[in-house]
Formats: sequence, C-alpha cells, structure tokens
Amino acid sequence: MTEILLIQPPTLKPSEPPLSLAVLKAALKTHGFSVTTLDANLQACQFLLDGERLAKLVGNDPATTIHRALKHRQASLELLGSPRAGESFARYGTAVRYLNQLLALWGDKHSGERLTLGDYQHENLSPFEPADLQALAGGQERTLFRDYFQQQLLPQIEPLRPQVISLSINYLHQALPAFELAGLLKRKFPTVTLVAGGGLITSWQEPLRKLDRQLPPFDRLIFGPGETVLPLLLSGRWEADYFLADASRIGFVPDFDLVPLEDYLSPQPVLPVSASRGCYWRNCLFCPEAAAPVHPYAASAPTDFVDLLLALSRKYAVTHFHLTDNAIPVSTLKTLAARRAELSHLSWFGFVRFEPALEDGDFVRQLAASGCRMLQLGLESGSQPVLDRLGKGIRLESAAKILENLRAAGIASYVYIMLGTPGERERDAELTLNFLEQHAALIGFLNLAIMNLPRSSGLLADPLQFGIESSQPLNRNGVLGLYHRFQPVGGWDREAARRFLNRRLLGSPAIRAIVKRTPPLFTSNHAVLFAEAALAANRSG
Repeated sequence: MTEILLIQPPTLKPSEPPLSLAVLKAALKTHGFSVTTLDANLQACQFLLDGERLAKLVGNDPATTIHRALKHRQASLELLGSPRAGESFARYGTAVRYLNQLLALWGDKHSGERLTLGDYQHENLSPFEPADLQALAGGQERTLFRDYFQQQLLPQIEPLRPQVISLSINYLHQALPAFELAGLLKRKFPTVTLVAGGGLITSWQEPLRKLDRQLPPFDRLIFGPGETVLPLLLSGRWEADYFLADASRIGFVPDFDLVPLEDYLSPQPVLPVSASRGCYWRNCLFCPEAAAPVHPYAASAPTDFVDLLLALSRKYAVTHFHLTDNAIPVSTLKTLAARRAELSHLSWFGFVRFEPALEDGDFVRQLAASGCRMLQLGLESGSQPVLDRLGKGIRLESAAKILENLRAAGIASYVYIMLGTPGERERDAELTLNFLEQHAALIGFLNLAIMNLPRSSGLLADPLQFGIESSQPLNRNGVLGLYHRFQPVGGWDREAARRFLNRRLLGSPAIRAIVKRTPPLFTSNHAVLFAEAALAANRSG
C-alpha cells in the first residue's frame, strides 16, 4: 500500500520530469514513507496523442492537413524525442505543428477549450472563479481530460490504495484539470485525504483567507514548500486545513524515478534541478517575488549543488540539466566555473541576472567550460529610466558587455523583453528597439511580452509615483485573480505597447530573425539544444 501518491496534473510542456514531485518524493523517502509519483501531464499527452483515439476523432474529416498530421504522428513523436531534431529546425517545426494540430482536435470536440503541447485554456470557465472550480470538482462541468482521468488514471490509482493524494498545481493552465481530477478522486476514493500545493495554490494564500482557506474538494492546502509539511500529515501531527510550510528546511535533492526519461518530448533527456528557491534579488517592483514571495529565499551550498549535478548525471546517465532557479546565485556560478574540469561533459542552462561577475570574459569562458550552453536573462527594457524605475538593478552598458562575453564564449543568450510597464512611453520602447537592433548579432533568442501587473506588485504601493493613474482587477479574474488592469498616466497603455511590439519590433528584420529562431511552443526548453547543435557545427566548421 502506498502511503502518499504525488500527482502532477496536466497541462505543461511534456519535455522533462516534474522537479516538484521529485523533490517531494526524495524528502518523504528520507522520512521512511512509501511514496508513488504519477506524471499525469505526460500520461495525458500520450493518451490524447494515441493513434487509434485520434483516428476515431478524425473519422471521415476531409481536411487534408489533419490526415497529413495523423499520418506523420508517430514520426513526429519520434523526432521530438531524438537528437535528430536538432539537425533541422524546419523538420522540427513541422513535427511540432503536426502534433499541435492533433491536440487541437480535442478542443474542437469540447467547445470552448484550447489545448497545445504546453497550454490549456477554457473560454467558458475561469481558474480564478471558485464557482467554476467547484463546478468542475462536482462534475457539473468537464474538461477534455475527463476520458483520460476515468479510463487510465483512476484505474492506475485504485490498486495503490493511497492514504493521501497530493496534487502539485503550479501554473494556471493546470488549475481547471486539477480540480476536475480532484473531484473524481474524492468520489472514487472518499476516505483518501486530498492535498493541494504548488506555486499557484501558494499565490492564492491571501484571497483564500477571505474564503476561510477552504478550497473543496481538497481537505488540506499547503502554502509554500511541502517537504516538511507532508511528513506531519502522514504522521498524524497536522490538524489544520492549511499549512504555511517551514521555508528553513527546503529540499533540493530530487528523486527522478518517475517514468523513463525517454518518454518525454525532448531531443536529449533533460533533468530539471534547482540551486535555490525564491529570488535573491527581490527588488524588481513588477514581480510578485519582491512584494509577496511564493518561496522565501533559500539556496543550496554551491559545492553540494555541483556534487548533486554529478551524482544525478551518473545515476540517470544524463548529461543535460535545466537549472530552474529564478536566478542562479552568483556563488553557484562561481563554483560551477571553478569545478569546470569535472563538469565539462555536461550541458546546462538557466536564468541569471545581468550580474557584474559576467562582465569578466575569463569567468564567462570558464562557465562555458563547465557546460553552460545557454543563459536566460531578463533585460525587460532598453531604456535606462524604465530599468531604474522598475528596480531591475541593470545598467545597459553592462548588459551589452555581458552579451558580448556570452557570444564570444559560445553561450547562447535568451533575452526577455517586457513592454507596457507603468511609466513607459513610446520613446522608451524606441530605445528598446534600438538596443535590440544594435546587439542583434549577440542575442540568440528573444521572448517579447506585454506586462501583466500582479495584484501584489510593489508598483501598486504608490501608483502615481510609478505612472499608474488607476487600477482594478482584470475582468474574469474573479476572487482568486492574480492580475490588475491599470490605466497609465499619459496614455501609453497595453494596447499601444502591443501595437508597437507587432509593428515596430516584429517589423524589424533583425529582431524578426531572432524571434524566428525560437522553437515553437517548447521555446527555451528546446532552444538550448539548437544552440548546442549550432555550437557543435561551428566548432566542426
């Protein structure tokens, strides 16, 4: 009998195993508990892409594109799970498009739903509305995942006879399927204790106070890391309906004995791992981590983290790692560089800040020698006044130097830009355009976005100071909404920013060329593999 079952609900990119479940599993095993983990996200993707099910769904549909996608389904799946995917961006893009077309069929069958290889949306139900969540949990509404839950997942769970089932809900596009699943579990296994945790649940901590912290059908809620909370529940020492986890005992060591790594859609098996939780900077005023952090900051000892990478590489015969930190600590980067000889056979990528340490070309070359293949950097704007107002702590001249160093060392840069921030004007957006065009040769990949203003943003503490005339919760945000709509002082709003992005930024040939290099849907998860292939080609050439 399993004491606790950990489940990752759909839907996320099925490119790597879930780190949250792996860390929880390792922590619970150290306490002597019997733990089983199920990646329902991966299983759901496999279920919905099953050839026989899709053939029944397509039927006599005359659409040539659908039949072509179905014909190439197996070849597309095999390509995305093979190193061959990095050999041709065109073939890779076609494979992703075929699979996406097939998943879209399920949304066509269930009106109002949209499913891709990494996203799920419902036009008629909102993850922010408790009433909609309850309708799903109660069975009055359904999602396109219902058949998978009933036909495959519940029969898997029944012989395990778990005492506790915990769902890890980290992102908005997991919320609706997770509540439907929770309702099915409660009806099928009424004596099982249902627990919800994860980043999204923790972000709802404040509004849940208004609901007396009730979120049926879940029996318990965890706010923050669950490594020390779940052992209390399993040992009968947790009495409350919710628990604010002890952040001082955050776990970093994962156990990835979930499913065969080759089942994930990744050209190379990739393991996610983290050297820290939370954000060590926490000064960006637009970010919830500054005003109301989901995880109080904690970091693994840098030497322990490097030892962990080496141990995981040996245990799972994996050489590729995704560092999932909000920003990899500088001390960790320095230790990775110092132990580069031991790490030279590895490949890793992750988020970093534009730190002064990266202005040192020798240090960046040492990072490359340690296996660093791509760094994700949140520049946000090419306007220094905007960066200063947002609390980014970045100087544009420093950012330019760092991009030069990364390019020279063979490390791809994945740069994030965010237009439409409070106080931004069109002249600021023009400066962003100019910066990107001037440094286009140094940028590997780009993510261009329009800002969503979090309800806990520090910018709302003194709105007028930061260029916000008024703000209110977004329509359809509901009780559990995460974002605010705001009216900026001066009229440069989200719509104006979006027009600038579409017409001016994407109208630039240099910028458009960078954007076109981004792997569709899988974006940064697969971008590093193309960067690696390009680096190998340059070396051989």
